[in-house]
Amino acid sequence: MLRYLRYTLLAIHFIFSSTLGLLIGLVRPFNPTNSRWCSHIYAFFGLPIIGIKTRVEGLEHFKQDSPYIIVCNHQSNWDLFVAGSVVPVRTVSLGKKSLKFIPFFGQLYWLAGNVLIDRGNRKKALEAMTITKKALLEKNTNIWIFAEGTRNRGKNMLPFKKGAFVTAINAGVPIVPVVCSSYLTNFDLNKWDNGTARIRVLPAISTAGMGQADVETLLAKCHKLMLENIHELDGNAQEQVPSKQANA
Repeated sequence: MLRYLRYTLLAIHFIFSSTLGLLIGLVRPFNPTNSRWCSHIYAFFGLPIIGIKTRVEGLEHFKQDSPYIIVCNHQSNWDLFVAGSVVPVRTVSLGKKSLKFIPFFGQLYWLAGNVLIDRGNRKKALEAMTITKKALLEKNTNIWIFAEGTRNRGKNMLPFKKGAFVTAINAGVPIVPVVCSSYLTNFDLNKWDNGTARIRVLPAISTAGMGQADVETLLAKCHKLMLENIHELDGNAQEQVPSKQANA
């Protein structure tokens, strides 16, 4: 019964928040701050509906003097609420071209200035990387990328795609890793309380002096660091600590 109530509330929330996001996008199309506003709107209402709280640490690592690429693990569609709750200022994301066909959400995603790529078309994907580089350097915009390329269903991290790391080195910008604990482990829409998702923003990894020969090394370093931190967050998930919804 609770599951169906939540589905109903989520449908109402999706229509309301998407409409509000579209209005924001129409008033100030492609402004990079639109994406943060929309993400926080979705998270503010969505997290209580699905019964998840968040506990965040390391937000000070988002305060960089120059643009950067954020690399985050991707567990499920609920990341729209969980990860969306900590999106920093002037940040857009890299998403699949197919997202634009989702009613309401796809149009606001585009108007929010996010970068859409066609992963099945190498030429188009390379063009998107060029657009991403311009967004970083010419528009002083941060880029949020789920480097696994797809959802891992909460079962450890999948191997990373190279795009984020190639782009970071080409643009000469740092990578800021963001990790989230495995909140899907005991997740059930029929439960009132689905626990706390622990989110940690890690210190920036510099790409200064790196070339394309360093892509694999950078990718492996980032993957190892993030996986270690996820395991640490999961190991501490049962600690009795105060929880709160992110207010980034």
